[in-house]
Amino acid sequence: MSRLVSIEIEKQFMHFSAAHFTIFSATERERLHGHNYYLAVKITGEVDNNGLCFDYDLPKERLRDMCNRLDEYMLLPEFSPYLEIQDAGEQYRVLYDKVEMFFLKSDTQILPLKNITIEELSGYFCDQLCSDKAWLTELKIDSVDMKISSGPGQWAVSAWSTS
Repeated sequence: MSRLVSIEIEKQFMHFSAAHFTIFSATERERLHGHNYYLAVKITGEVDNNGLCFDYDLPKERLRDMCNRLDEYMLLPEFSPYLEIQDAGEQYRVLYDKVEMFFLKSDTQILPLKNITIEELSGYFCDQLCSDKAWLTELKIDSVDMKISSGPGQWAVSAWSTS
């Protein structure tokens, strides 16, 4: 009979800084600002005959790479119903409520999200971490809980599981 255990990983390198604005409606949004986002993950899986659940380095490296790809960028949501993002040469032209904003492409990441919120970002990181089903199956991972914080005491959690 197998035994499940949860491993929680929260490392100093699992963070990134990014600018964004939250969109509340077709006419209301936050001002442009930034956060220092922090990640933590809880991975549940089977304990093997050697007393290990899995090699912790694999998820840590994947999360380090994901954080590095977003660090020090302006984040825009590709699927917002209220934004129109246009290619304008070396910039993105962003239209919101008849307001025109420009962001350098070299400073901007467009993410496949509806909004840049911790709710959406936790789902994005969870999906990215769990996109390679081979390692999850090979390591007998049962579930993943991906947490992201935009500041002390404010976390969102997205989950993936085999069921």
